[in-house]
Amino acid sequence: MSTARTSAAAIHGLSVSLVEVEADLGNGIPGFIILGLPDASLREARERIKSAARNTGIPLANRKLTVNLSPATLPKYGSGFDLAILLAALAADQQVLVSPSTLYLAELGLDGTLRAVPGVLPAVQLAKEHGLERVIVAEANGNEARLVQGIEVISARHLGQVLQYCGASEELITTYLRHPRTSNSRMRPTSSGISAEDADLQLVNGQQEARLALELAAAGGHHLIMVGPAGAGKTMLAKCLPSILPPLDENQALEATAVHSITYGGLHEVNELQRIPPFVAPHHTASLSALIGGGTAQLIPGAITRAHHGILFLDEAAQFNTGVLDALRQPIEEGYINLARAKGHQRLPARFQLILASNPCPCGKNFGTGTGCTCTPMARRRYFARLSGPILDRVDLQVRVNPVHQSQLLSSEDNESSATIRERVLATRERSQERLREFSISCNAQIPTQVLRHELKYPAKTKAALEQLATRRGLSARGIHRLLRVAWTVADQQQHLAPTEDDLAIAAQLRQSLENS
Repeated sequence: MSTARTSAAAIHGLSVSLVEVEADLGNGIPGFIILGLPDASLREARERIKSAARNTGIPLANRKLTVNLSPATLPKYGSGFDLAILLAALAADQQVLVSPSTLYLAELGLDGTLRAVPGVLPAVQLAKEHGLERVIVAEANGNEARLVQGIEVISARHLGQVLQYCGASEELITTYLRHPRTSNSRMRPTSSGISAEDADLQLVNGQQEARLALELAAAGGHHLIMVGPAGAGKTMLAKCLPSILPPLDENQALEATAVHSITYGGLHEVNELQRIPPFVAPHHTASLSALIGGGTAQLIPGAITRAHHGILFLDEAAQFNTGVLDALRQPIEEGYINLARAKGHQRLPARFQLILASNPCPCGKNFGTGTGCTCTPMARRRYFARLSGPILDRVDLQVRVNPVHQSQLLSSEDNESSATIRERVLATRERSQERLREFSISCNAQIPTQVLRHELKYPAKTKAALEQLATRRGLSARGIHRLLRVAWTVADQQQHLAPTEDDLAIAAQLRQSLENS
């Protein structure tokens, strides 16, 4: 038989598709052709595959080799097809036997070394859903593949080991590893590399209102903006948020780890599910594509997708391009982003918690009496106007962070640690989930408008106070609903059955008007 088939996987954005790799050996002029819309890295696979096969002792036949990646209309990207193509070619030459129930996923080095590729976790999940029995991956991807239960995982360091498993003659195989395996850094709990020692609220002196806002943000999943002068502690407070958040549940951990696998899998070794919410902090010079995702040929997930089930922290938010910030409107509301391009369309998940930090003006000293500020009124208005009204309207908690007095800053008194606050956050979340379980909602920030208006009951006095507050402040319908969601979180924290007038007052105090801050 001069034809053979193997299975591989193609990644598009965050979606994975099974690809059938067909190899045919003909009698024409010797050559190696890959069909099925391969990209540049996949076209280069021809030379990698020929060198790897030759250096392993079983070279490809000197005949016309045609490889088709089916479905042929689906664009293919990356080097993860190398192993599947080589085994299909050798099987067509009757050098090895391949199984139709096996997924092959690895890049080949010129000496036959198997190298890690991104997207192994979602690819193995897909293989299991389609009834495949085993996967063969590089040793560096082995632990990641084993996170999926119910499918056999075979990991190897060298092509020779795979060829022996597939029945090739052991006398011909040369398995020579020129370099010992270097262990890639393990997957970090957060994308920002923040260590637990540097991200504890015990190190934050003062800032009681901001600390309360941070605790409520963690307990209810609310978006937060902090506005204050440089050095007031906004960035440090934001970096402490992951230390008080609840751990991800099983489904959330699988989704977050799958995103990490696709975006960083070839660079960082994934050995366990990501239980700590990811923390993504792009620089304020980030482009629109870097933030929401995009690309011309291949749609690449952006920062909002990497922050799925975690935190998107935009430091120096007023320095971001206005169009970049306004692109967050739909993801904030819907939890996903639709990317439509001429060459493809993708719907990427983006259920993130938005944390913003900004100076009040270009010089950063417009606080208190404002005597130290050197900015003109027009410069202050122009600076803060970059945070558009529709974006601020979608942020539940809006607080000012003023500098801490030197005596308080240098105080040696113990502050509440993140561990203590996290216990309260977990208790608050538990009360929220008990009430929202019938609606399949995990936190107050995700309560739909229909449920908020008609299913969740609160006292008439609270309703009257909310009406007065909305009239006095001129709140939009969205602003009213977000204020009420925060009030429910305050009620859960205070162990109230429903928001009281005091709970609503606290929520209103933590949603200040920041335009003139």
